[in-house]
Amino acid sequence: MVWLILLVIFILTEIATVGLLTIWFAGGSLAAFFVSLTQAGTGIQIVIFLIVSFVLVLLIRPLAQKKFNSGHIRTNAQTLIGEEAVVLEPINNLRSQGRVMIHGQEWAARSVDEKETFEKNAVVLVQSISGVKLMVTRSVGQ
Repeated sequence: MVWLILLVIFILTEIATVGLLTIWFAGGSLAAFFVSLTQAGTGIQIVIFLIVSFVLVLLIRPLAQKKFNSGHIRTNAQTLIGEEAVVLEPINNLRSQGRVMIHGQEWAARSVDEKETFEKNAVVLVQSISGVKLMVTRSVGQ
C-alpha cells in the first residue's frame, strides 16, 4: 500500500512541477509495488525501487528531455552567440560605450574583459548577451 501512495505522490508532484524528475520515481514505486505482491521483503522492495528509479533517471530522462526540448527554438538574439560582428563605435567598458553591426542590426556592445577595448571596424566575437548588450571578445582571426 505504501508503494501505491508514493506512486500517487510522485505523479502529483510531477504534474505540479513538470520537471521530468519525480515521474521516474513513480516508475520505481510501481516496480516496487509489483515486487511487494510477490511477498518479497521490504529490503528487496527498496532495492528494486532505487534501481528502477535511477535507471529511469539516468537512461530515459535524457531521451525524454531531448524529445521535449527538440521543438525549442532559439530566439533571434540567442542565434547571435558565437557569431562575428563589426565594431561601429569603439567599445570601451570604462566609458560605457560601444556599438556593433551584426546580421544587418546595430547592437550596443561591451567587452567581456573589462580592460580590453576595440576600435572601429574591428571584428569581434559575440560571447553572450547581457540585457540588451552583446558581450564580445577578440575574434579568433584577429
